[in-house]
Amino acid sequence: MVIISRFGRPHLPALLMLHGFLGSKDDWSILMPRLSQYFHCICIDLPGHGGNEDTLTSPGLHQAAELIVSKMHRMGYQQFHLLGYSLGGRIALHIAADFADSLLSLTLESAHPGLQDAQQQASRAKSDRLWANKLQHLALADFLALWYQQAVFSDLSEHQKQQLISIRRINDPQRLANCYMTTSLSLQQDCRNVLERLNCPCHFIYGVDDKKFAQVAIDWQAALAGSVNLQLHPLHAAGHNIHSLHPQLFIDTLLTLLCLDPLMGSKE
Repeated sequence: MVIISRFGRPHLPALLMLHGFLGSKDDWSILMPRLSQYFHCICIDLPGHGGNEDTLTSPGLHQAAELIVSKMHRMGYQQFHLLGYSLGGRIALHIAADFADSLLSLTLESAHPGLQDAQQQASRAKSDRLWANKLQHLALADFLALWYQQAVFSDLSEHQKQQLISIRRINDPQRLANCYMTTSLSLQQDCRNVLERLNCPCHFIYGVDDKKFAQVAIDWQAALAGSVNLQLHPLHAAGHNIHSLHPQLFIDTLLTLLCLDPLMGSKE
């Protein structure tokens, strides 16, 4: 099965795009008509998602990073821009940790840098075990209906939730459960200082209406105390999944960040 989709002329700068949990490479397709004019966009199914049958051992975030970067290197891309949303952003941080020299830029959308104390990790581990149990024992449509009731998805209309449920139910629940548990936030290292290893621009895009990740971003920048230039980009009237619900706003923002001249960009 095809697990990688590529858009844009091959001579353009490569942009690797990593989707969130339950998603697929196709989640980025809404951005392609415009974004592919400026970048050679490489959209990949994460392990356990879409057509990707890779399984991970626990903890699996560094393994996921290695699998993804090895695919990029085999395709001939030794350096690339990197964009990750939610789970894809957390994996992107581990790519940054292990393959810093491969990155031309790092852009995170609504991604958590990691929990900082044992109590938070234990609480998250308990919560994730409950979700994984639901994923393995409920009909996938029933699991998805529960999943999208979470507060972080409050900006989705009922129609949008039903559309997502229809799209997501093609996934294999056992493979999803493997990815979910092995990449649990409870297992993730604190990646806040990973940015210190990078010699490239680092951006964090978040929706102002996503109160949780707005605070995560602000606290992260404050913790760096100017040692790293983590640039925050709050987008108004947007929530957690900006690229899907507000694609033009997201593209405008991304092109401004990554192209010196968004009107000409990298097309020349």
